[in-house]
Amino acid sequence: MSNLIFKRLNDGWNAEPNAPYPQVEVSGFWIRLTFFLNPWAYEAKEGEKGCLAFRHCSKWRLGATNDEGWYLGQCRYSKAAPAWGEFYELLGEDDQQLSPADWHELGPLTSKQRHFLFYLRDETFECFATEWMFERGGARA
Repeated sequence: MSNLIFKRLNDGWNAEPNAPYPQVEVSGFWIRLTFFLNPWAYEAKEGEKGCLAFRHCSKWRLGATNDEGWYLGQCRYSKAAPAWGEFYELLGEDDQQLSPADWHELGPLTSKQRHFLFYLRDETFECFATEWMFERGGARA
């Protein structure tokens, strides 16, 4: 995992830091993660939602690792990820990417899929998908 790169993807937005209330919706091979946006550090109205939509998703999880566990080194990426509370694409060799036991499988993992990771207040979202997009207001993809 020494050459693993965390490419930060949330530019100009982020989840609400105290109560993002993430919700996952599955539709075929599409995954939608909806959450409240942070109106204090970014341009967003209070109560406004954001949505990350992932296309051609094979696996996803919304795990229990929270910020406290991350800072205590209980997360498999605690020593590698630059910061808690960000949305990343993981690039490079990662022998621990499938180690959590709570993955939901939608199909076979392919070489074209990318590994996405979003650290939220009380959960960690991950998925393997070919593409992602961010929308304000939780509009349908």
